[in-house]
Amino acid sequence: MSEKHVTLWHYRDLRDALLAQSKLDSAGIESVLMDNAMSSILNALGPKTNIALQVTIEEREDALAILREVFPEEKTLSAEQQFTRPRVFIATSNKGKLKDYKAISCEFDIEIEAVHNFKDLPTVEEDGATFVANASKKAEAYSRYAPGEIVLADDSGLEVAALDGQPGVISARYAAVGDENASDAENNYKVIYELSQLPDADRSARFVCVIAAARDGKTLATFEGEVRGEILQMPLGHHGFGYDPLFYYPPENKTFGEMTAEEKAAVSHRGEAFRKFLEWMS
Repeated sequence: MSEKHVTLWHYRDLRDALLAQSKLDSAGIESVLMDNAMSSILNALGPKTNIALQVTIEEREDALAILREVFPEEKTLSAEQQFTRPRVFIATSNKGKLKDYKAISCEFDIEIEAVHNFKDLPTVEEDGATFVANASKKAEAYSRYAPGEIVLADDSGLEVAALDGQPGVISARYAAVGDENASDAENNYKVIYELSQLPDADRSARFVCVIAAARDGKTLATFEGEVRGEILQMPLGHHGFGYDPLFYYPPENKTFGEMTAEEKAAVSHRGEAFRKFLEWMS
C-alpha cells in the first residue's frame, strides 16, 4: 500500500465494504480494499476480521462525507472498536533483523514487535549444528516469556561454496576470537581474506534463513527461505547488515547492501521464510 493512502473506515462485512467502494468509485474517488489473502491472515492472527477501506490522504475528507451519508453507524466500527493490526513477536534485539521484518510486514499490514524486555532476558546459547536447531531453541525459550503468544525466532547465515558452506551457522561470530563477538566488518573481512587465498574459486553463495514459530515453549512449525548470489571482492553499499554489502544478487544487479529495505524484503531469504510463515498462519 502506498504511503499516500490511509485507512478511512473498517467494515464487518465484505458486502458493505464493496458497496462503499462502489459509492466512492461513482464519485471519482479511488479506494483500495484489503485483499482476500490479508483477510485470511487476519483470521489466523486475531479474533477480528474487519475489512479496511483505504483512500488517498488528499481525498480522505470527501470520501468520509460520502460514506457518512450512505452507511448507518452500525455498519461500521466506532472509534473504540477500530481494528488493531495483528502483532507478531520477534525474539531478537538485532536492529537489522527487526528492520527486515518490518519492511516485509508492510506488505501485509502487520505490526512487528520485539519480545518485551528482550535485552533483560537470559541469553539462549546458539549451539545447534543447524539453522533449524538454533531457531527452534530460541523460539521455544523466548516464547515462555510471552504466554499464549506466537513468538518467532530465526537463525540465518551465509554459506559460501568455495569455503565448504562456511560461515554457516556461525555467520554472526565467524571472525570472533574466544568469547568475544565479531563485528560485521570483521566477519566480512574474514570472508574476503579466505576467498583471496583461493583466487580461482567459485564465488557463488547463498543466504539461508530458518524461522521457528513457538508458543508456550513448544515449536509449532519452521519455515526456510534462501536466496542465491555471489560474493564480491569488496563490500558495496551502506544498507542492511551482516554480509549484505558483500552479497551480490544478479537479478537486481545490486548487493543487498545497495538495496533499500523494501527491495531486499521482496527477494531475501528472510522475506521468503516470513511469507511462508504467513501462508501457514492463514
